[in-house]
Amino acid sequence: MLRRSFCLSLPAVALGASAFRPSSLLGASGRRTETGGWIVVPLSGSPSEIGFQHGAALAKEIDGVLKSLKVLMTHDGAKDWEFFRQAAEKIMWPKVEQEYRDEIKGIVEGAASQGVKFDVWDAVVLNANQELTPYYTEWYDKRRDKKHSAPEHCSAFVATGSWTKDGRPVLAHNCWTDYAVGARWNIIFDVRPAGGHRFIMDGLPGMIHSGDDFGINGAGIMIAETTIGSFHGFDPEGIPECIRARKAMQYASSIDDFATLMKTGNNGGYANNWLVADRKNGEIASLELGLKHVTLERTRDGYFVGSNYPANAELIHDETDFDPKNPGSSANARRKRWEALMAEYKGRIDVDAAKRFMADHQDTYDKKEFASERTLCGHNEASPRGMGTWQPPFGPAGAVQNKVADGKLAEQLSLWAAMGHACGIPFIAAEHLAQHPELAWQKDILIDMKPGPWTLFSAVD
Repeated sequence: MLRRSFCLSLPAVALGASAFRPSSLLGASGRRTETGGWIVVPLSGSPSEIGFQHGAALAKEIDGVLKSLKVLMTHDGAKDWEFFRQAAEKIMWPKVEQEYRDEIKGIVEGAASQGVKFDVWDAVVLNANQELTPYYTEWYDKRRDKKHSAPEHCSAFVATGSWTKDGRPVLAHNCWTDYAVGARWNIIFDVRPAGGHRFIMDGLPGMIHSGDDFGINGAGIMIAETTIGSFHGFDPEGIPECIRARKAMQYASSIDDFATLMKTGNNGGYANNWLVADRKNGEIASLELGLKHVTLERTRDGYFVGSNYPANAELIHDETDFDPKNPGSSANARRKRWEALMAEYKGRIDVDAAKRFMADHQDTYDKKEFASERTLCGHNEASPRGMGTWQPPFGPAGAVQNKVADGKLAEQLSLWAAMGHACGIPFIAAEHLAQHPELAWQKDILIDMKPGPWTLFSAVD
């Protein structure tokens, strides 16, 4: 029986990156702190220094993520690990600019300093895992069918103007993924690079980008995204999405900058609907970034929501298998719920409302309160339907963590985050596997995912 509970807020946690001495790399790794289910890691310096600090601080966690991905990617992609390593070397690496090559190499070296061994190609697979399968594997197999279509990940909204309580932007997002990886998606990075803007983001150990792409930079750009569901398309000559996403987080000073950086060299991998806000002028935008079709909408009085549905009719026709007329699909049911919440809360949307949205269990198709793949707080593990080709019935996947920020918080490079389901329902791996023995292939990688309280993280000097 599913139940609801409520999370309490903890005091603000200061990241304190400025206290770090770049010349003392091993000292930096000791500065990681843990609170509310999150690991806080400050990074600063040159690309290689940032990478070394990252790898040294999170060596054991990176090892756990790699072991999980090896199981998931070889199972879902029907390819062995060497296939993905070859793709990392031959397809991805040639398009990675030197700054991020140095950072990735630094991660490998930092982890090695703590006794954890993997190489650059493993690290590139980790960083590009979301675009290697199914986007690259489908291109490699030279076929397009629903069995290879992109999964549906994440729920998000951004609002501004008359829709929010103070007229400034509010941005919220929860990450949806397999629990084997998602239970490990618990890093708060505060990055002060030698070039570009300082930024704060959530992330997965070993990745130079957020991966679910929630972050705020020192120029006031606030970023989130949701995957375009049922998408098909990949250009092997393009720049990896993981590199473009990191570069945009680090270097964008405006919405125009962000759109340009994401579109330049677009390879179609991990195709997303990007929700962006500029806290300096209150403008928000939706960048629907397909491969053939790209749409940028923007406003200073309105909202955009994301739940893995494509909006552009040409994109739907040419690049997806998405059915916009199916009210029972996860993407469409969640979109309907978002629209209802935006209307109900118009003029009252703030951080507290956003936190409630992240825990919402209203199923608009069945018209009842019951957590499933059709609710904003996603629980595929409770669904007898599953999620198309991505997850079978009762597959352990759904919302794994949550982030919220507004314009005022963005000024301070601050965000609220809650690990696990925002509703407070835990996922206990052994219990779920006992009930669903068909999922035993995940036994060695599936771990418990217990909810944590909403915690405020702030980058401070």
